Amino acid sequence: MISIYNKNIEEIIFSLLKETDKEKIREIVEEIHPVDFLEFLENYEEEFYNIIEKLPDDYIVELINEAEIEDKLDIINKISEDRKNNVIPDISSDELVDMLEEADEEQKQDIFEYLDEEDKDEIKELLEYPSDTAGGIMATEFLTVKEDMTMDETIAYLRKMAPDYQTPYYVYVVDDDNILKGVVQLRQILTCNSDTKIKDEMITSVISVDVNTDQEEVAVLFEKYGFASMPVVDEKNNEILGIITFDDIMNVITEEHTEDMYHMAGLDTEEELTGDILTSVKSRSMWLTINLFTAMLASSVVGFFEGTISQIVALATFMPIVAGMGGNAATQTLTIMIRGIAMGELNYENEKDVLKKELCVAIMDGLIIGVLIGVITYIRVRNIAFGVIISCALLFNILVSAIGGFFVPITLKKFNIDPAVASSVFVTTMTDMAGFGCFLGLATIFMKYLT
Repeated sequence: MISIYNKNIEEIIFSLLKETDKEKIREIVEEIHPVDFLEFLENYEEEFYNIIEKLPDDYIVELINEAEIEDKLDIINKISEDRKNNVIPDISSDELVDMLEEADEEQKQDIFEYLDEEDKDEIKELLEYPSDTAGGIMATEFLTVKEDMTMDETIAYLRKMAPDYQTPYYVYVVDDDNILKGVVQLRQILTCNSDTKIKDEMITSVISVDVNTDQEEVAVLFEKYGFASMPVVDEKNNEILGIITFDDIMNVITEEHTEDMYHMAGLDTEEELTGDILTSVKSRSMWLTINLFTAMLASSVVGFFEGTISQIVALATFMPIVAGMGGNAATQTLTIMIRGIAMGELNYENEKDVLKKELCVAIMDGLIIGVLIGVITYIRVRNIAFGVIISCALLFNILVSAIGGFFVPITLKKFNIDPAVASSVFVTTMTDMAGFGCFLGLATIFMKYLT
């Protein structure tokens, strides 16, 4: 394959535009990975149609399978009607489902028009599964064999059928009712004696996922077992319905991580870098409004100690430090907890150990930061009591951040609320109120030592 860094983009594009011989065009594009070719097309939108029309049908299918959803639909819309008839039926089922979920009604009808009745029924059935489940991301193009087949028979079958299916990392063994009985690695098929039966080499304890399993749980299983693909079954009778491949899971992991990151920042997952301004304002203003009301709760604590602040104005200069350090510590704990929940690493058995660890970390961090800020404060205001008070307030607030960062996401999860969405709002409010309350409360109690 040619790397995009090794050959000039203009050379590739203009060689395609000038070439008329189909075989030479195929030779050119077969040397370029579809992902690299898609990057080329992004920079040459004005030549998009001319370039696409030059490409072989099977290469267009590869481009669509690799492209982002919006780009998939864009390619479909720009190829001629005759070519749609050759391209659309060859697009993998999971990619077709992704496209149809984002397409408008006119685009859906256009795509379905080029599918035969069997494919239409299959795709419509896949569309019924929620997009964030195993059923929503699985492909139905997979290879199955019977347990009484020999390796020679299996190899002959693979040669005939494999081009129309997902990459056969594994071959699944089924009975006449399509019930999953076992799995055989492709390597075993190629290296065993030709007369060896599939049943003699297959693994019967197959790790599979139910069609309704959440995609995050599927990702955890892929990470745990290191599979290249995994069968999706109906848990009622163990009938195999499809497979999920590693590249699908990579997309899921990226999607879930992006979603969690956006949620923690109070952003809509649909917001894009160069997206619509009003859409961004709408999604952000909701969370900013919620944060406004929670900030007012924290400000009410400050207002309660207005008299103390008016007498010791220097307190106001240290309040942002107390709140900021508590918020930063809370973010650290929340990140660990939300990841642990998402990856299935946090469970009932280890909750207490995790809590103990977070409390120990908070106490040690609180002592280190507390001593440091105490010394800095003493140097600034030349008052030991002031330094001790802010040190104690920071220690207390970092401890609160650990407690809040631990319990809030766990509680939200138990109420089926995504911890990544709402945790930061609650925990930030807790740390602000606790930090201000402790700092100003101690200052009020020991005021005579501060003046």
